[in-house]
This record gives sequence, C-alpha cells and structure tokens, in this order.
Amino acid sequence: MSGQDELFLARAIELATENVANAGGPFGALIVRDGKVLAEGQNRVTATLDPTAHAEVTAIRAACQAVKDFSLAGATLYTSCEPCPLCLSAALWARIDRVVFAANRDDAAAGGFDDREFYELFARSRDTWDVKIEALRLDNSAEPFDAWLASEARTDY
Repeated sequence: MSGQDELFLARAIELATENVANAGGPFGALIVRDGKVLAEGQNRVTATLDPTAHAEVTAIRAACQAVKDFSLAGATLYTSCEPCPLCLSAALWARIDRVVFAANRDDAAAGGFDDREFYELFARSRDTWDVKIEALRLDNSAEPFDAWLASEARTDY
C-alpha cells in the first residue's frame, strides 16, 4: 500500500458520504490506471431504480466509456466498501488488476447492507436457494454460441 492508495481510497469514502445527501446509497468508487483517475462512481440504486447501479459498477461503466474499451487491465478499483459479489464479478469481467477497499462486509451489515447471503449462496446447493434456477435445453440452445464462433466480426473477450 502506498500514500497514493490512501488518497484514492479517501476519495472513494468522500464520494460515498456525499452520495448519501444526494438520494444515493453510502458507497463510492473510482478506477485508477497509471496514477490517473479514469472515472468515479456512486451508488445510484434507489435514485435510478437500478439494482445494478452499485458504485463499483457505475465507476467501471464510466471508465470503460472513458477509455473506449471493455478491458480495464492495469487499473485499480478503489471502493469505500468491500465489493459485493456483483461488483467483484464486474471487476473480474473488466480485467481490473487490483481492488482496494475501506469498510468491510461486517461494516456494511452494521449499516443495514448485509449481503452475507450473497457471499454464501454459491457454496450451497441450488435447491436451497430462494430463487429457482432451472435449465430447459432446446435443440438449438447452443445456436447463439455457434453463431458467435462463426462470426468474423466478433470481438473476443
């Protein structure tokens, strides 16, 4: 960890605190590459009625638009709180190299954001989940992937 890490993390916490006053959740994040802030994000779930509008996801979306690429390889995600499974998955898909967070999942739970269930969900059998996940294989279920593999215009990721 460096002094620069502390500065960027302090900014994430500042974004989170400011967001509470702007009808958003208490979460803030920024994406940094080569010492430059590519984008910032705040939790806008309730403000935009979008359950995927977590601070980390909004920062990732904005950073990808800023660099005009879906890959954020070489970047660091600074976030005011330990990323939930959704946000961690988004960071992995974006190829972010490093995640630095301030508050942890216990702090979030104490603040009314207990997502322990999500952390533990994938370790359990699907028949214990509240949401039913069912597969229905059709004869052409793999057709979109066949079309993808056959497309010369595809961009692999």
